[in-house]
Amino acid sequence: MKAHRLHILFLFFFLFVISAFGQSNKSQTSDDIGIFTVRGSIYEKDTRKPIARADVQINGGKYTRTDFDGKFTIKAKVGDELVVSHGSFETVRYSIVNNERIYIEVLPENETQSRSKKFKSEREAFNKLIDSADSYIKSDAAKSIQFIGDALDENISSKESAEAYELLGDVHMFWKQYDLAISAYKISIQNIETNSAKLKLARAYLKNDNNEKSIEAYNDIRERKLSNYQKVELHEGIGDANLASRNFTSSIKAYEEGLKVAKKHLITPKVTDLNSKIAQAYNLQGDITNARGYFSNSLNLAAQENKQRAVEEQIKVAEFNSEIEDYQSEIQLRKQAITSINDIERDSFIPNESSLTVQKQNYKIGNAYILSNELENAIPYLEKSVEEAEKRGDLEVKKDATRKLSEALLGVGQKEQSYAVLAEHISVVDKLYTQKIQEISQAARFSRIIAEQQNRITSIESDRALSRSKYELTQERNKRQQFIIYSLLGGLVLFLITGYFMFKYIRQQRLANNLLALKSLRSQMNPHFIFNALNSVNSFIATNDERTANKYLSDFSYLMRAVLENSEEDFISLNKEIELLQLYTKLEHFRFQDKFDYDIEVDDNIDVESFKIPPMLLQPYIENAVWHGLRYKTEKGKLSVSIRPKGKDEIEIIISDDGIGRERSKDLKTSNQKKQKSKGMGNIKKRVTILNEMYRDKVDVTVEDLEKTGDVGTKVIVTLRKD
Repeated sequence: MKAHRLHILFLFFFLFVISAFGQSNKSQTSDDIGIFTVRGSIYEKDTRKPIARADVQINGGKYTRTDFDGKFTIKAKVGDELVVSHGSFETVRYSIVNNERIYIEVLPENETQSRSKKFKSEREAFNKLIDSADSYIKSDAAKSIQFIGDALDENISSKESAEAYELLGDVHMFWKQYDLAISAYKISIQNIETNSAKLKLARAYLKNDNNEKSIEAYNDIRERKLSNYQKVELHEGIGDANLASRNFTSSIKAYEEGLKVAKKHLITPKVTDLNSKIAQAYNLQGDITNARGYFSNSLNLAAQENKQRAVEEQIKVAEFNSEIEDYQSEIQLRKQAITSINDIERDSFIPNESSLTVQKQNYKIGNAYILSNELENAIPYLEKSVEEAEKRGDLEVKKDATRKLSEALLGVGQKEQSYAVLAEHISVVDKLYTQKIQEISQAARFSRIIAEQQNRITSIESDRALSRSKYELTQERNKRQQFIIYSLLGGLVLFLITGYFMFKYIRQQRLANNLLALKSLRSQMNPHFIFNALNSVNSFIATNDERTANKYLSDFSYLMRAVLENSEEDFISLNKEIELLQLYTKLEHFRFQDKFDYDIEVDDNIDVESFKIPPMLLQPYIENAVWHGLRYKTEKGKLSVSIRPKGKDEIEIIISDDGIGRERSKDLKTSNQKKQKSKGMGNIKKRVTILNEMYRDKVDVTVEDLEKTGDVGTKVIVTLRKD
């Protein structure tokens, strides 16, 4: 019953969108000066028979077709040229003089010649459109889908319709719109069942994280009807789906079946790929020995193919060596890969998104040296990574490389260089944040364009179904009601399917945008925190308190490392957040020990490992309490952090101070400080808003005065719920 109601809601939503869109267009058109609606009819001169599906176009722009009764409507203005064309008569041109109804008489060609000519012309037009769509798959998705829509708009057979929808699925697969790809492949199979479309459908289910459906689709394919290459694809796909479901034994078995077929029929690229995938499966299963053996095979086989395939496999094996902490082997493979990548780039361009970039491999080598505690060796490779990333405009790698380089320089005692690189890292984070905002805007615009083209294809399919129904109704008048019912049901199902996929697609885009926004906000949080902490170090240095500065810097270095390690996570355990909070509060007390004392209490009944909290959520409130409340008190103040249970799956974190309070703190700010908004508090509000939208009110934050008079202080109450 709930599902039935949901379908009805989807239908009303979709019809409302279509209605609103139509009203919007109508309003806009009516405001165009001099444009009016032209109505007309096209029929044969002698027989008065109406001409259906004739093409009607204005000045090469606005376009429509005649309905079954030969009638049409189109927007035009005085002086426009109306061009009417159809396979059964010569093209007619007519100049618009007013908005009166137009009657166009045509003389038909010889019927046999006309049919033959029309059939040949339609086939040629369809093939050209499909070829054009195929050529734009990787460069312009909207244009490719537009050509597919034009192809479907031709008078085509079921086989051609299947071909067009299979290509539409390929477009959506390349641009990672897997739910739309699934829909397209299904329609293709409904027209004509082909093994290629079935294999692609199963792959689309896998890419859409529907592993069980993918395995089911693969198992429904009859292997004996496949070509040898498709048999390998079948077993490989089953292996991939089982690997994604962590069924390692079944995955390895499927890969080995595919490997047998590939070896038997000398399908060399697949032999290499399957050795590599078997190795990955064994690695995930924890069988390092077998994994190492198959990776050795894949390395040797890839070297016999071509340089790019060899480099790809070297990088895969290097990642495996990194996972098993064989850093020297990893470094050796990555150095070999860099040499080959430089050779490849002489003849071809490698985009930053690829794993085969010099900047990424230099960064990985530097990171491997750091993990091997060889900081001196790591520094040159990290510097090279930063240099290459800067030259190629790769902000993602530059961000990571500058962070690691700063840590390495600090580790070998080069503090000034470390701080300079850290400042560069912060600058890169800001640039990357701006870039991500632009990418979000571009992705939204791209989604709208694709949705418009997809809606056009849906409309074309609806028009074809409607035209077909009208023609059949004229042939069998006694079945009129039955055909009408079927047509309405088909349209209803089509609307429901389209509404469902639109809803799902919008929800996926919203989730992706939220995750990207969270990542950007976290990236802002770390520089803000680091700058404030470095100010404390600077104050010790300014007062020539070198010993205190060194002690503070040592503790701060440990805190910074922990913060950076957690910066990539949406949530960390409450236990980790408490540890970071204790260390940060200790550092602040170390500097302002004459200004306040503090205590952090955690109720023994709370399982701190079972609760998850966004990293760096509490630190800004501690920072505000110290810097804007306690340090302005004339006498020594008190900072308290209390974590206690509130409900069965709910806890309460209370941060209170008896400082001067928020209002007096604002009054004490300089005019320059008042112009600057608190990035920390603003950042926290945005993060909490996004997290609550994604996880259904997981975090609540309230801020209030602690007392009513005097040093009123501040109390922050953070309510945290389990998932």
